[in-house]
Amino acid sequence: MGDGALAAVLIALAFVVAGFIKGALGIGLPTVVMGLLSLAMPPAQAAMLMVMPALATNVWQMAAGPALGALLRRFAWLIVAVFIGTFATVEFLTRTSAKAGVALGALLAAYGAYGLLARRFQVARATERWLAPVVGLATGALNGATGVFVIPTVPYLTSIRMDADELVQSIGILAFVCPFALGLALAAHGQYRTDLAGGSFLALFPALAGMTIGIRLRRRLAAATFMRWFFIGLVCLGGYMLARSMKPG
Repeated sequence: MGDGALAAVLIALAFVVAGFIKGALGIGLPTVVMGLLSLAMPPAQAAMLMVMPALATNVWQMAAGPALGALLRRFAWLIVAVFIGTFATVEFLTRTSAKAGVALGALLAAYGAYGLLARRFQVARATERWLAPVVGLATGALNGATGVFVIPTVPYLTSIRMDADELVQSIGILAFVCPFALGLALAAHGQYRTDLAGGSFLALFPALAGMTIGIRLRRRLAAATFMRWFFIGLVCLGGYMLARSMKPG
């Protein structure tokens, strides 16, 4: 098997696994894709491949539900701040891939640890006015620098008052906005190459296949059990990436 064919197989497997996690949990596709692909390619290249599948697999989650307009108004300043933060830090991802690997590994491990500890906090509605833009800016900064945006977005969304349908829809909105902002920022820096755009489109198919399997498993397996192993995997993957990126030479 040639190097090109082997790379295509590895990319397809990464998106199958990521799609599986997305189907089973409703989140995680960009996180898993960036973690796995960054083991074999620069994080910026992994981010380019991730953008289109991430957008496509979150359209339904963003659009489904009863409160799209209300949630967009509620998170308007958070979304604006995501774009600002992403454009401000995307050079970190495109020009310093070794440091981006360290940052990505640390972020994955931190998110895994957060999930395992399951620490919850509550944010009052009045506090959202000033906290939402701060969360959006921090999320955008990490999105631009690493291609991952789960922190602090997911902890924040689970801390504000929403019912289950609103929470799922909110995650879908942010999981659509963040890759979209990243794709625009990469394009603005001349980093969204035509060949990788085609690869990103093709990666959608293994991602959808993985999602189908994940959705079927979600109906059979206890969510708490699956989530625990998912977060353990993120801690291990992030720890490995940190160790590898910080290794001399």
